[in-house]
Order: sequence, then C-alpha cells, then structure tokens
Amino acid sequence: MLDAADGPSALELSARHAGGIDILVTDVVMPGMSGRELAERLAPARPSMKVLYTSGYTDDAMVRQGVLNAGVAFLQKPFVPDTLARKVREVLDGEQGAGSNKP
Repeated sequence: MLDAADGPSALELSARHAGGIDILVTDVVMPGMSGRELAERLAPARPSMKVLYTSGYTDDAMVRQGVLNAGVAFLQKPFVPDTLARKVREVLDGEQGAGSNKP
C-alpha cells in the first residue's frame, strides 16, 4: 500500500513507484488538488488503475455539482474499515466503476 498526504505527494509517489497501482482511493474534495484532478493526472501513466472516490457529500450531490460523473465508484463518509474493504474488492472485481479511472 502506498500512502500520500495530498494530491501533489501522490503524483510524486506514483512517479517514483516502479510497480503497478491497482486502485486509487481518494477523497473527492482535497486542498490544492481534487481527487478528480489527481485521477486524471495519474491516468495516462496508469491506464489500468481503478479509482474509488470518497466524500462526506452524497454521490448525488457530487454528480449534480459536476464534480463526478454518474456511475463512478463512490463511497460516502463516514464508513468503517469493513465497508471500505468490501467496496475496494467490488471495484477491483469490476462490480462498480470497472476499468474506469475517469471521474
């Protein structure tokens, strides 16, 4: 598992990491760079990477405000570790947001 404090740190970490990244779990709203922008910037170098967005806002609110497209993998906060683990497994197995890193 790779862990970054913010979007710019995640970009740097990804650039230094020679191995694959199966999934990006990112908050939608972050200071300095949104989760959507992070996913878009990582996508060219990691086209098979899947993305799971999280937010304290509802997925409907995110879509209505144009932050996310309908159908992307999304997990509303707060959540417990078991819920996160199940959602990550769904996304990796292609049950939601499969093959899509497009916000």
